[in-house]
Amino acid sequence: MKVLAVDTATEVCSAALYIDGDIQERFEIAPREHTKLLLPMVDSLMAEAELRPQQLDAIAFGCGPGSFTGVRIATGVMQGIAYGADLPVVPVSTLAAIAQACLQKTTHDTIFTAVDARMQEIYWAVYQRDPEGYAQLLGQEKVQPASEVDALQLTGYGIGSGWEKYEQELMQPLAKQVTGFDANYLPHSAEIALLGAVGMQRQQAVSVGQAMPVYLRDKVAKTTLERDALKAGAKV
Repeated sequence: MKVLAVDTATEVCSAALYIDGDIQERFEIAPREHTKLLLPMVDSLMAEAELRPQQLDAIAFGCGPGSFTGVRIATGVMQGIAYGADLPVVPVSTLAAIAQACLQKTTHDTIFTAVDARMQEIYWAVYQRDPEGYAQLLGQEKVQPASEVDALQLTGYGIGSGWEKYEQELMQPLAKQVTGFDANYLPHSAEIALLGAVGMQRQQAVSVGQAMPVYLRDKVAKTTLERDALKAGAKV
């Protein structure tokens, strides 16, 4: 199976190519450079593997949550490639990607992901290792103040930038449930490619028209999209 993955939901810009279990990745921490970097990363991976988009089985993309502008960049690239090559799409959560990275690098089975969402809030989700070793969402992904998170009465390990910025607020309700945390985890397209391949095997792929970004913070997302629509209308 061959799956291309792209992600620009955070300060990280990355692309990865999964070919029958082997994963090659391009990764750079470069805020505000995603538009310039992403397509050359994709071109480099495809050229190195001597593949054309039509030879891929699917494309996976980091669908968010994350930066509204960033999520839209990866979505746009995904749409262009998927439409052009008539490929199915596997949307992969940014939070699932960092949870999967932790599951692969540690023995922890329950992961509390907390990513700084600004505006005094975090993107929060609880993931658990499924029988095959992949990140399985428990409950729902949410955007909320750190002091209001719910760990579902589970004991687990915390990852993501929110644990550094809001350590005190998170530890107040979760002190007895958190065994430790690492705020340095960032989403990688390598994990998005892996979860994309798993999604294909589990028949979770969708058409490009159904592959939508996930913003969570609806009010701001709608305002952003409305502003884009007004700009587009003004150009007509």
